[in-house]
Amino acid sequence: MKASDLLVECLEREGVERVFGVPGEETEDLLFSIRDSDITFVPVRHEQGAAFMANVHGRLTGEAGVCLGTLGPGSTNLMTGVADANLDKAPLVALTGQGGLERLHKESHQALDIVHLFEPITKWNSQLTDPDTITESVRKAFKIAEYEKPGATHIEVPENIAGMETDSVPMPNRKRVRPAYPDPNLIEEVGQVLQSNDRALLIAGNGAVRTEAALQIRKLIDLANIPVASTYMGKGAVSDDSPHSLMTLNSGDHQEASGAIESADVIITVGYDIAEHDPADWNTGDRTVIVHIDSQPAEVYEAYNPDIELVCDPAQALSELKRYVKKHEISYDSNWYRDLRQHIRKDVNTQYTAEDQFTVRKVLPVLRDVMAQDDVLISDVGSHKMDIAQNFPCYEPNTCIISNGLASMGISVPAGIAADLATENDIVAATGDGGFLMNAAEIETATRVGCSYTILLFNNDDYGLISEKQQSHRGESYGTKLSNPDFVSLAESFGIDGYRPNGWTELENALKRGLGSDSMTLVEIPIGQ
Repeated sequence: MKASDLLVECLEREGVERVFGVPGEETEDLLFSIRDSDITFVPVRHEQGAAFMANVHGRLTGEAGVCLGTLGPGSTNLMTGVADANLDKAPLVALTGQGGLERLHKESHQALDIVHLFEPITKWNSQLTDPDTITESVRKAFKIAEYEKPGATHIEVPENIAGMETDSVPMPNRKRVRPAYPDPNLIEEVGQVLQSNDRALLIAGNGAVRTEAALQIRKLIDLANIPVASTYMGKGAVSDDSPHSLMTLNSGDHQEASGAIESADVIITVGYDIAEHDPADWNTGDRTVIVHIDSQPAEVYEAYNPDIELVCDPAQALSELKRYVKKHEISYDSNWYRDLRQHIRKDVNTQYTAEDQFTVRKVLPVLRDVMAQDDVLISDVGSHKMDIAQNFPCYEPNTCIISNGLASMGISVPAGIAADLATENDIVAATGDGGFLMNAAEIETATRVGCSYTILLFNNDDYGLISEKQQSHRGESYGTKLSNPDFVSLAESFGIDGYRPNGWTELENALKRGLGSDSMTLVEIPIGQ
């Protein structure tokens, strides 16, 4: 068969239903092979948006999302979203076109060494130089992208290779490879540490929501009365309704969660990546025993040098640790963190008064009330992200999507498309005015494919998080002020409903209309205006 047909058949074998991308001349064979398959090609307005869509599809489903760009600028435009997936540990496979091999040895129109450009932002990437290597290359790309810890892979498809003939057939798919079973001796060692100390605390990282570990965490903490603080990307691993939840590492107006971490004599980290939260912020001394449970060894870092490392399937490790705890009747007195949790909950649930201006903090309880527990909130990057991470209660894994590895602005609008297509739940994409306009064009993509999510736009005419940092460092800000269009009119120009509420009742009504709608909605919240 034609090489491009074989590649698409391999994608079908991997379970791919959609490819997000921008068409190009050098991907023509591949595009028409997709047309003749069961896969849907979703044309987007910018390759970065395509990569963000594939990224968030991977985070929500555990199955690699696929994005496509052509050679040169089409490939470089993908890079931010691909790098974001790699640092956020989201499975993604990027496909890029390239000129024919016969012209790559010399300077040539739009030709760049894309494979070398993608090398530091992927787990694996390769150029196809022979159509008979397609089956192995596609299988390898998906296997590596989806294996713990997941990330991005990349295949470059030169134009002449895509048009060749081949006798190869797709490789049979296999069950996903799982990390190893925990070492019983290390389980015993961790159990003895828990027995000999009084204040254990668990930090749930990104890997806790990405694997089956969340369920086992919930069982362990209920059995032993262990408090949990999550990283921003670990939100939802433990329900914030649990009496053991301290929400995230920075939660509490007076850093109550950080206070609990400082008071603990044992800290168990599960699925923790130092890329998403610097351990220097919470690991303040040598008195605390640190236990690292993850599918890979801990990064070598002075601020994070665990005493014990369980490198294995985190869910299995927690299950075995729960057996030990139950057998030896280990249960801590929860008094030491109960007041801290109550303070955090009080701060999070602070209600507005009718005279209050809109702030992100005071809008969040209103948003939480109108969203179901399994609805999905996607946060862009900016000052609002910090408030959402620290103050928005979550109850289930993968119901609050935050980029905190690469932390790319502009992710939420395209991510809303991926989430809406991947789940049956209502979706809210929260963003600031800065991040929104980076990929606002994808609203057209969303309406074209029939999405029906709500964009919650916090507008302060500023790169607010940078302003806050500058103000704290220098007492002034520079280079952060913005001017904006009429966002309601902009929304309506895309054919979607737009609201700019003038008070708290109007806000609640607008959010209810948006979440109850079968079409796209934008709700603009003026902050400090």
